[in-house]
Amino acid sequence: MLVGILVGPAGLTPRGVLLDILDKIPFVDVDSGLNTRQQAILWNIRMPRVVLGVIVGAMLAIAGAAYQGVFRNPLADPYLLGVSSGAGLGATLAIVVGGAAGFAGVPVAAFAGGMLAVGATYALGRTVGGSRTEVIIILAGVAVAAFANAIQTFFMQLHDDTLRQVYSWMLGRLSTDGWSDVRTVLPYVIVSVVVIMLHRRTLDVMSVGDVEASSLGINPARVRLILVCIATLGTAAVVSASGLIGFVGIVIPHAVRLLIGPGHRLLLPLSLMIGAAFLVLADVLARTVMSPAELPIGVVTAAIGAPFFLVVLRRSRGVA
Repeated sequence: MLVGILVGPAGLTPRGVLLDILDKIPFVDVDSGLNTRQQAILWNIRMPRVVLGVIVGAMLAIAGAAYQGVFRNPLADPYLLGVSSGAGLGATLAIVVGGAAGFAGVPVAAFAGGMLAVGATYALGRTVGGSRTEVIIILAGVAVAAFANAIQTFFMQLHDDTLRQVYSWMLGRLSTDGWSDVRTVLPYVIVSVVVIMLHRRTLDVMSVGDVEASSLGINPARVRLILVCIATLGTAAVVSASGLIGFVGIVIPHAVRLLIGPGHRLLLPLSLMIGAAFLVLADVLARTVMSPAELPIGVVTAAIGAPFFLVVLRRSRGVA
């Protein structure tokens, strides 16, 4: 977080930033040495962006770990059940319908689209039933995502004047309007993280299979429904603010699992912290690689995450 706050042309120093943060604590009064302009940059631009990066990265990583746990699939990620496609469709409709003013409604539309897509996925998967419900749900997610992508492409073709705005959102960004994005997504993320963490031992039990988990007094279907819904809630919330940022939810939990093992007692909190740090540092690269221009953060995470994921897969080859 300190790196994310310091990097840039504003001339902020570690000492000044830390003292200014300390000065915000009640009953503490210290002189940070930052002038009014530097304080405005720190608290109105840098800090909200870094905090949003922490929230988004942490949520995507812990949601990925939860998805991988409930589906017993290390390749699962937070977008598995159509969150990204539904959110993309919602954002596209908001931009197309709203025109130039539509971008203000993108977060709400993206959140609604992501939740509706996952609801449709789960309803479709549950109607099939059978002993391999989790596999059917994943396949239903593929179908729903393809359908949402088709509708999105149709509207993009009808309104090609909005392509730049749509792609700007789809490639991800952490530019914020002060603290409003942070305040909007934080309640959803807190609830999601708390519920997922409370199920960390249950996820360990479910890793042995539904039959064995049932014999130990756990209802796998109910646990899967709770965790899928709560992880989706947090994912849809952060996606509505940041756009589509890939690879965080699949690479970070997978890498942490290789380092510390599959136990969710450590996997979940470490994924949360490392995911937060990873996205903040990726945002630093996005801001500096082509300065003063800015790369979409989704491009940076893909450029880092894709090769890293290939290395992770190579190292884990042959490991059950």
